[in-house]
Amino acid sequence: MAPEAASNPAETSMNECKEINDLLISRLKKIIRFAVRLLAILMTAVILWGVVDVGWVLYQKLIKPPFFMLTINDILATFGAFMAVLIAIEIFINITIYLREDVIHVKIVMATALMAIARKVIILDFEITPSEYVFAMATVVFAMSVGYFLIMKYTEGNQIVSPSADHTAATITDVHCENHQSKTDS
Repeated sequence: MAPEAASNPAETSMNECKEINDLLISRLKKIIRFAVRLLAILMTAVILWGVVDVGWVLYQKLIKPPFFMLTINDILATFGAFMAVLIAIEIFINITIYLREDVIHVKIVMATALMAIARKVIILDFEITPSEYVFAMATVVFAMSVGYFLIMKYTEGNQIVSPSADHTAATITDVHCENHQSKTDS
C-alpha cells in the first residue's frame, strides 16, 4: 500500500507561511524584550543621576547666605526635583512589571501620569501663568482623576489585579473574555 499523498499544496504553503510568521514574531519579541531591559538600565542611571542632582542643588541652596535657609521658591523647586525622581521611579516600575508580566498596567500608568501632573502643578508659577493654561491643567487633573477612580473601581469590582506578592494580574481582556464565556454558557 502506497503512502498517502501529501496534503493539499495550498495547505502546505499556508503552514510554511504560519511557521515563518511565528518565527519572525518570536524573534521580534526577543528584540523588544532586550530593548525594554536596556530601558530599565538607562532608567536606573537616570534615577541615580536625578538623586545626585537633587542633593547637589539642595546643597548649593543651603550653603548660600543666609545659610541653611530656603525660600519658598527654593522649596518648590526642590519639591519639583523630588517629584521628577519619583516619576522616574514609577516609570522604572512600569518597565519592570512589563518585563515580568508582558502586560502594561493601565492603573500604574495612570498613577504615574497623575504624579507628573501633580509635579507640574507644584512647580507652576501662578503669577505669570495665563488663566487659560491653569484651567486647562485643572481639566487634565480632573479627567485623569476620574479616569483613575474608574479604573480603581473597575479593577476592585472585577478583581483584575490581585495583591499577591508575585505581582500576577489578569488583564482587562481576560476578564472580558471570561464574562463573554459565562454569557455564552448560560
